[in-house]
Amino acid sequence: MEERFWTGGADSARQMTASGAIFVFPYPAGILRGDALWREKDVAQRWRSVVMSERTLTRTGDVAVLAYRVSAERGGDPSCEALCTSTYLKDDTGWLRLTHQQTPAL
Repeated sequence: MEERFWTGGADSARQMTASGAIFVFPYPAGILRGDALWREKDVAQRWRSVVMSERTLTRTGDVAVLAYRVSAERGGDPSCEALCTSTYLKDDTGWLRLTHQQTPAL
């Protein structure tokens, strides 16, 4: 599911994201919430290849937190090397992404 946020389309990401979700990206994007999530190129533009490693998961009830290292590429941009965390909340419809944070790994 997490990999689809990187490679699926923006519509897919919107459907899997909770209302009021907060994403934190390196400068200049910064802290994004609401409609700003889908206007920012770092969120709206999909990556063509993604490799995740060092994956960890912790879950308590209806909350799950993922942490991982990612290496991602998309046409024309430098590759993204980052340490990431995402928090998911399970509701009646399934798992929704509540937060996402990226820290450059280089």
